[in-house]
Amino acid sequence: MVGRLGAADLAAIAALDEFEVHARGRMSPGGFDYVAGGAWDEVTLLENVQAWRRYRFRPRVLTGPAAIDLSGRFLGRPAALPIAVAPMAFQALAHPGGEVAMARAAASAGVPFCMSTSSSVTLEAVAAAIPDDRRWFQLYNVEDLEFTRSLVERAVAAGYQAIVLTVDLPVLGYRLRDRHSGFRAPRMANLPPELDRTADRYRGMDQRDFTLAWADIATVKTWSSLPLMLKGILTVDDARLAVDAGVAGIVVSNHGGRQLDRSVATADVLEEIVSAVGDRLEVWVDGGIRSGLDVVVALALGATGVLVGRPLYWALAAGGQAGVERALAILREELSAAFPLLGVSDVDGIERSHLR
Repeated sequence: MVGRLGAADLAAIAALDEFEVHARGRMSPGGFDYVAGGAWDEVTLLENVQAWRRYRFRPRVLTGPAAIDLSGRFLGRPAALPIAVAPMAFQALAHPGGEVAMARAAASAGVPFCMSTSSSVTLEAVAAAIPDDRRWFQLYNVEDLEFTRSLVERAVAAGYQAIVLTVDLPVLGYRLRDRHSGFRAPRMANLPPELDRTADRYRGMDQRDFTLAWADIATVKTWSSLPLMLKGILTVDDARLAVDAGVAGIVVSNHGGRQLDRSVATADVLEEIVSAVGDRLEVWVDGGIRSGLDVVVALALGATGVLVGRPLYWALAAGGQAGVERALAILREELSAAFPLLGVSDVDGIERSHLR
């Protein structure tokens, strides 16, 4: 593997997609495929990216000079951009700094960081690294509800501001790349060794112990006063059940194409979900976001905010914290150009009528 990119090389990168080739040369083949890959034939993985690009803009002109405000809001609190860092597992596969480097880059850019249960370092280590910045904790149901509750309690004690419960992983998707490479997941730092059965998931282990049901959401809500988001919603029916469950919001997500292949692309269902429930809770979206223009499309379709995943992972591999800072700067630069060209000065000005 080659060394990390320096400042001059990072400055020369002009698009998020350009980080991937640098990441490939800096990660182990199995680790790279674990992050890059999807389930089965990777149809959803590809369509997640393509779906955003099918939309076309209808810009307005002569809207008058105005200062551009790129800020967004998540759970009622401002962020420098309408973007947050998606939860991603085992970030030390990309760089020794792992989640700490990613979180520090997010804090530097003024955007929220979502910490994965399946992390390379503990949730407390990230809290210590960015004690005064926006942090959410992504939660899996691990082993049983009692231990899962202990993770929430640790997140509360460490000052995390929201819980993002992933609901689309009753079992692991059938991932061909991992089966061919023999990839074994690293240890989950947030779990004691006796509960860390992550590697077993890649040997086809029965995972019924990890299953949640709608009836469990009420229980999870009692564990803390933090806002609860449900990540992994793809249908209006489930979005309405989330409203009934009284959660703060949902993330329209298909797990980056890593679970049930041939699931719908998030861009293809976002608008109908927002139309059904967007006036009653926040609707975030992830999956296939590769540029500032994708972010604008998501906002025009009604998303409150956007989570970005793999491109930031590749940026971490390419240049550590500085690489992620460069990736987020690219998104800022793209939005700074897209807003005035679209004829808007802020997020609230982006409307469905701007898209065809």
